[in-house]
Amino acid sequence: MSDLLERLRERGWRLTSQRRVVAEVLDGDHVHLTADEVHARAARLLPEISRATVYNALGELVSLGEVVEVSTDGRAKRYDPNAHRPHQHLVCSGCGLIRDVHPTGDPLAVLPAEGRFGFDVSGADVTYRGLCPACSGATP
Repeated sequence: MSDLLERLRERGWRLTSQRRVVAEVLDGDHVHLTADEVHARAARLLPEISRATVYNALGELVSLGEVVEVSTDGRAKRYDPNAHRPHQHLVCSGCGLIRDVHPTGDPLAVLPAEGRFGFDVSGADVTYRGLCPACSGATP
């Protein structure tokens, strides 16, 4: 059973066949699919699943805190199932590919006290940008 499915089962989320398929599609590392991509993959597993059902399931998963919406550079929202594993994102400026990264160190440590303007800072979201090997023509 996937990590996401296991968490949902533990929370008592009613796992209909449609919800199960959406969760299965989202399972894995570096998964950052758009709602349309989730629907296309889910429809391969369960042809009768509707786009509305997928959107509703994604909304519920976000509300539960089990999936995070990721928006980058005005592109379509993507859905990240790694909501419980602290990480940042590396985004390709060319094709929009998103990878999870786990940099060392605390991003809050680089924000000096005078740069906090009196805020009680509780977190930081860092997005690294560049070109993936396919867009840059380099080998990984």
